[in-house]
Amino acid sequence: MAALDRDTVAGRLVGFPRVPADRPDLKQAAVALCVTEQDGVPTLVITRRAAGLRAHAGQWALPGGRLDPGEGPVEGALRELHEEIGLDLGRPAVLGLLDDYVTRSGYVMTPVVCWAGAVDGFAGSEPEVAAVFEVPLADLDVDPVFEAIPESAAPVIRLPLLGGYVHAPTAAVVHQFIRIACRGEVQRVAHYEQPVFAWR
Repeated sequence: MAALDRDTVAGRLVGFPRVPADRPDLKQAAVALCVTEQDGVPTLVITRRAAGLRAHAGQWALPGGRLDPGEGPVEGALRELHEEIGLDLGRPAVLGLLDDYVTRSGYVMTPVVCWAGAVDGFAGSEPEVAAVFEVPLADLDVDPVFEAIPESAAPVIRLPLLGGYVHAPTAAVVHQFIRIACRGEVQRVAHYEQPVFAWR
Protein backbone atom coordinates (compact mmCIF):
# COMPACT_ATOMS: atom_id res chain seq x y z
CA MET A 1 0.00 0.00 0.00
CA ALA A 2 1.33 3.42 -0.97
CA ALA A 3 2.27 5.82 1.81
CA LEU A 4 -0.55 8.27 2.39
CA ASP A 5 1.09 11.60 1.65
CA ARG A 6 0.26 14.71 -0.37
CA ASP A 7 1.62 13.36 -3.65
CA THR A 8 -0.31 10.09 -3.33
CA VAL A 9 -3.63 11.79 -2.59
CA ALA A 10 -3.04 14.43 -5.26
CA GLY A 11 -2.26 11.73 -7.82
CA ARG A 12 -5.46 9.86 -7.01
CA LEU A 13 -7.52 13.02 -7.36
CA VAL A 14 -6.00 14.00 -10.72
CA GLY A 15 -7.90 11.28 -12.53
CA PHE A 16 -11.08 11.48 -10.47
CA PRO A 17 -14.12 11.57 -12.82
CA ARG A 18 -16.08 14.20 -10.93
CA VAL A 19 -19.86 14.35 -11.38
CA PRO A 20 -21.23 17.91 -11.06
CA ALA A 21 -24.88 18.71 -10.27
CA ASP A 22 -26.36 21.04 -12.87
CA ARG A 23 -28.85 22.71 -10.54
CA PRO A 24 -28.56 26.49 -10.96
CA ASP A 25 -32.00 26.77 -9.34
CA LEU A 26 -30.53 25.77 -5.97
CA LYS A 27 -28.27 27.66 -3.59
CA GLN A 28 -24.58 27.01 -4.25
CA ALA A 29 -22.23 26.07 -1.41
CA ALA A 30 -18.75 24.64 -0.88
CA VAL A 31 -17.10 22.62 1.89
CA ALA A 32 -13.40 22.08 2.52
CA LEU A 33 -11.95 18.62 2.98
CA CYS A 34 -8.80 20.02 4.53
CA VAL A 35 -5.96 17.61 5.24
CA THR A 36 -3.49 18.57 7.95
CA GLU A 37 -0.61 16.56 9.39
CA GLN A 38 0.19 15.58 12.97
CA ASP A 39 3.67 14.06 13.36
CA GLY A 40 3.61 13.19 9.68
CA VAL A 41 0.21 11.47 9.91
CA PRO A 42 -2.41 12.93 7.54
CA THR A 43 -5.59 14.05 9.32
CA LEU A 44 -8.90 15.55 8.22
CA VAL A 45 -10.24 18.73 9.82
CA ILE A 46 -13.76 18.22 11.16
CA THR A 47 -15.61 20.76 13.28
CA ARG A 48 -18.30 20.42 15.90
CA ARG A 49 -21.06 22.97 15.44
CA ALA A 50 -22.02 25.11 18.43
CA ALA A 51 -24.81 23.83 20.65
CA GLY A 52 -26.78 27.08 20.52
CA LEU A 53 -27.30 27.21 16.76
CA ARG A 54 -30.82 27.16 15.33
CA ALA A 55 -29.89 24.62 12.60
CA HIS A 56 -27.80 21.45 12.98
CA ALA A 57 -26.60 22.36 16.48
CA GLY A 58 -23.88 20.15 17.91
CA GLN A 59 -23.37 18.19 14.70
CA TRP A 60 -20.10 17.26 13.02
CA ALA A 61 -19.39 19.39 9.96
CA LEU A 62 -16.77 20.38 7.43
CA PRO A 63 -15.71 24.03 7.15
CA GLY A 64 -17.90 25.56 4.48
CA GLY A 65 -21.01 27.49 3.60
CA ARG A 66 -22.94 29.31 0.94
CA LEU A 67 -20.98 30.94 -1.87
CA ASP A 68 -20.85 34.72 -2.08
CA PRO A 69 -22.05 36.36 -5.33
CA GLY A 70 -19.53 35.77 -8.12
CA GLU A 71 -17.57 33.27 -6.03
CA GLY A 72 -16.58 29.80 -7.22
CA PRO A 73 -16.36 26.69 -5.03
CA VAL A 74 -12.58 26.90 -4.57
CA GLU A 75 -12.69 30.56 -3.50
CA GLY A 76 -15.66 29.86 -1.22
CA ALA A 77 -14.04 26.87 0.47
CA LEU A 78 -10.77 28.74 1.08
CA ARG A 79 -12.68 31.74 2.46
CA GLU A 80 -14.69 29.54 4.82
CA LEU A 81 -11.50 27.84 6.04
CA HIS A 82 -10.19 31.26 7.03
CA GLU A 83 -13.44 32.48 8.59
CA GLU A 84 -14.31 29.33 10.51
CA ILE A 85 -10.96 27.96 11.69
CA GLY A 86 -8.38 30.63 10.86
CA LEU A 87 -6.49 28.73 8.15
CA ASP A 88 -5.16 30.84 5.27
CA LEU A 89 -4.51 28.65 2.25
CA GLY A 90 -3.93 29.65 -1.35
CA ARG A 91 -4.93 27.92 -4.56
CA PRO A 92 -1.74 25.79 -4.65
CA ALA A 93 -3.12 23.94 -1.60
CA VAL A 94 -6.17 22.74 -3.58
CA LEU A 95 -5.84 19.17 -4.86
CA GLY A 96 -9.21 18.82 -6.60
CA LEU A 97 -13.00 18.68 -6.37
CA LEU A 98 -15.27 15.75 -5.57
CA ASP A 99 -18.84 15.03 -6.71
CA ASP A 100 -21.46 17.65 -5.96
CA TYR A 101 -23.99 16.63 -3.30
CA VAL A 102 -27.53 18.04 -3.45
CA THR A 103 -28.88 18.52 0.06
CA ARG A 104 -32.48 18.22 1.21
CA SER A 105 -32.30 21.83 2.40
CA GLY A 106 -31.82 23.13 -1.14
CA TYR A 107 -28.06 23.44 -1.64
CA VAL A 108 -25.61 22.14 -4.19
CA MET A 109 -22.57 21.36 -2.06
CA THR A 110 -19.21 21.19 -3.86
CA PRO A 111 -16.44 19.46 -1.86
CA VAL A 112 -12.99 21.02 -2.31
CA VAL A 113 -9.97 18.93 -1.24
CA CYS A 114 -6.97 20.87 0.03
CA TRP A 115 -3.73 19.98 1.80
CA ALA A 116 -2.58 22.27 4.60
CA GLY A 117 0.19 20.12 6.04
CA ALA A 118 1.26 20.70 9.64
CA VAL A 119 -0.60 23.58 11.31
CA ASP A 120 -0.03 25.31 14.61
CA GLY A 121 -3.53 25.35 16.02
CA PHE A 122 -6.73 26.99 14.82
CA ALA A 123 -8.05 30.48 15.42
CA GLY A 124 -11.50 30.75 13.92
CA SER A 125 -13.77 33.58 14.93
CA GLU A 126 -17.04 32.04 13.77
CA PRO A 127 -19.52 31.64 16.64
CA GLU A 128 -20.95 28.55 14.96
CA VAL A 129 -17.81 26.44 15.51
CA ALA A 130 -17.57 24.94 18.99
CA ALA A 131 -14.46 22.83 18.44
CA VAL A 132 -12.02 21.72 15.75
CA PHE A 133 -10.71 18.15 15.46
CA GLU A 134 -7.94 16.61 13.36
CA VAL A 135 -8.97 13.01 12.69
CA PRO A 136 -6.42 10.62 11.13
CA LEU A 137 -7.52 9.60 7.65
CA ALA A 138 -6.92 5.96 8.58
CA ASP A 139 -9.48 6.27 11.41
CA LEU A 140 -12.08 7.40 8.86
CA ASP A 141 -11.33 4.50 6.49
CA VAL A 142 -14.16 2.39 7.89
CA ASP A 143 -17.35 0.89 6.52
CA PRO A 144 -20.29 3.28 6.77
CA VAL A 145 -23.53 2.35 8.52
CA PHE A 146 -26.69 2.37 6.43
CA GLU A 147 -30.21 2.79 7.73
CA ALA A 148 -33.58 2.47 6.02
CA ILE A 149 -36.24 5.10 6.73
CA PRO A 150 -39.91 5.19 5.68
CA GLU A 151 -39.55 8.71 4.25
CA SER A 152 -37.15 7.68 1.46
CA ALA A 153 -36.22 4.70 -0.69
CA ALA A 154 -32.53 5.66 -0.51
CA PRO A 155 -30.29 4.41 2.32
CA VAL A 156 -29.27 6.91 5.01
CA ILE A 157 -25.48 6.97 5.44
CA ARG A 158 -23.55 7.68 8.62
CA LEU A 159 -19.93 7.20 9.65
CA PRO A 160 -18.63 6.27 13.12
CA LEU A 161 -16.55 9.05 14.68
CA LEU A 162 -15.21 9.57 18.19
CA GLY A 163 -17.92 7.56 19.90
CA GLY A 164 -20.77 8.95 17.79
CA TYR A 165 -21.78 9.29 14.17
CA VAL A 166 -21.29 11.76 11.35
CA HIS A 167 -24.45 12.12 9.30
CA ALA A 168 -25.02 13.07 5.66
CA PRO A 169 -24.28 15.27 3.86
CA THR A 170 -20.94 15.39 5.72
CA ALA A 171 -20.81 11.60 6.03
CA ALA A 172 -21.36 11.10 2.29
CA VAL A 173 -18.69 13.61 1.28
CA VAL A 174 -16.14 12.30 3.79
CA HIS A 175 -16.81 8.70 2.72
CA GLN A 176 -16.18 9.52 -0.94
CA PHE A 177 -12.98 11.39 -0.08
CA ILE A 178 -11.61 8.64 2.15
CA ARG A 179 -12.28 5.93 -0.43
CA ILE A 180 -10.32 7.75 -3.12
CA ALA A 181 -7.61 9.15 -0.82
CA CYS A 182 -6.90 5.95 1.13
CA ARG A 183 -7.80 3.27 -1.42
CA GLY A 184 -7.79 4.93 -4.83
CA GLU A 185 -11.40 3.82 -5.31
CA VAL A 186 -14.18 5.82 -6.98
CA GLN A 187 -17.23 5.64 -4.72
CA ARG A 188 -20.37 7.55 -5.73
CA VAL A 189 -22.33 8.98 -2.80
CA ALA A 190 -24.82 11.48 -4.25
CA HIS A 191 -27.61 8.89 -3.97
CA TYR A 192 -27.16 8.41 -0.24
CA GLU A 193 -29.87 9.94 1.90
CA GLN A 194 -29.70 12.37 4.81
CA PRO A 195 -31.47 11.73 8.13
CA VAL A 196 -34.84 13.44 8.35
CA PHE A 197 -33.64 15.91 11.00
CA ALA A 198 -31.22 17.33 8.40
CA TRP A 199 -33.90 17.93 5.74
CA ARG A 200 -34.78 21.43 6.91
